[in-house]
Amino acid sequence: MRVLWVCNIVLPRIAEKLGMPKSNKEGWLSGISEAMLSEKENRVTLGVCFPVEQEKDGICGEADGLSYYGFYEDTLHPENYDAGLEGRLAKILEDFQPDVVHVFGTEFPHTLAMAKVFGKKDKLLISVQGICSEIAKNYTVGIPTAVCKKETFRDWLKKDNILKQQEKFVMRGENEKAALSLTGNVAGRTAWDKRILEKRAKDAKYFKWNETLRSNFYGKEWSLQKCEKHSIFVSQGNYTIKGLHFALQAMPEILKKFPDAKMYVAGDKITAYSSLKDKIKIGTYGQYLLKLISENGLQEKIVFLGKQDAEEMCGQFLKSHVFLSASLIENSANSVGEAMLMGVPVVSSEVGGVSSLFEGEKEGLFYPVEDRSKLAQQIIRIFENDDLAEGLSAAAKQRAAVTHHPETNYERLLEIYHEINVCV
Repeated sequence: MRVLWVCNIVLPRIAEKLGMPKSNKEGWLSGISEAMLSEKENRVTLGVCFPVEQEKDGICGEADGLSYYGFYEDTLHPENYDAGLEGRLAKILEDFQPDVVHVFGTEFPHTLAMAKVFGKKDKLLISVQGICSEIAKNYTVGIPTAVCKKETFRDWLKKDNILKQQEKFVMRGENEKAALSLTGNVAGRTAWDKRILEKRAKDAKYFKWNETLRSNFYGKEWSLQKCEKHSIFVSQGNYTIKGLHFALQAMPEILKKFPDAKMYVAGDKITAYSSLKDKIKIGTYGQYLLKLISENGLQEKIVFLGKQDAEEMCGQFLKSHVFLSASLIENSANSVGEAMLMGVPVVSSEVGGVSSLFEGEKEGLFYPVEDRSKLAQQIIRIFENDDLAEGLSAAAKQRAAVTHHPETNYERLLEIYHEINVCV
């Protein structure tokens, strides 16, 4: 069976062949592709296509048995549909001649373009990760209207303040809806995405397919004795949807009970403001976060770590007393899965599909997304109660070991491909 993947990234094996930087994102795709390529049974002949810069449009070749194709796409402006993608993807289809096409994600125009040009609806599978239209609806939750309307110099220059960012997700959501209406098969992993896909992809068959996480997070175990007590880890806060503003507003209540508490935030340092360049580059959301830090006296309590590779992220998880997911909306947050896999106690907003990942009070703790006080109280509960922390840890590890089991998820994917390929 010949399967063509349409990905958002260049897989490491291909990046090495082309002398391109390796991405830290979507590491689980590498694991699946390597498993396919090493199979003795050769059940799948895999090809991969991915966006590249304009000067690399049309590159193709083979990297140790893996066929690859690059197509130009303006990934900096994914809200704009480029009809030229249809011709570029048509050439790839003509060359590779796939039995099944599997598109990962709905957030870029190439998903819609592939849905239009493949021409075999029943042989097209779209995996849903986030859902752009739902992100758009929730993009400004908890942010004052005046902040949403404000523009820094950077926002004015890029035409990209918070409201305009939200508008772009609305546009991406329209492309997403169009793509889903053109496919015969969708893959998801939560009760929430299933409900949405039953409306958006009415004629498509829904397949449940759990995600395998990055290899770094398997075989590692969190220990209460070895972690930094009263530390909170937030894996990302560089745009509104991750809800860092709620986390910052909850910190004063946590600090009243635990004055030594600290919050560590990974990802781009959007609050950087020490140099002239920083001040020119800062966006409205970054400014708002700085304001919250200042108003709540958190300057010594919030540590922005910057970008972390998978191994650094793994280390920060293990150092932390609590992992916090404060997102305004999520489907199945990989960061929650990574924390659970290693047994880091999880506190999460109860949004989207996260309730499919763990059972509240048993495998993690939930709070209503806009309830800053409840957020603080759930973290305080773990800080105060070692038995609760260790109980959540053990139960979460057991649950995640099943949800994110690599071999089980790999075999499930091959079952899905087989079912699609033999359909009449």
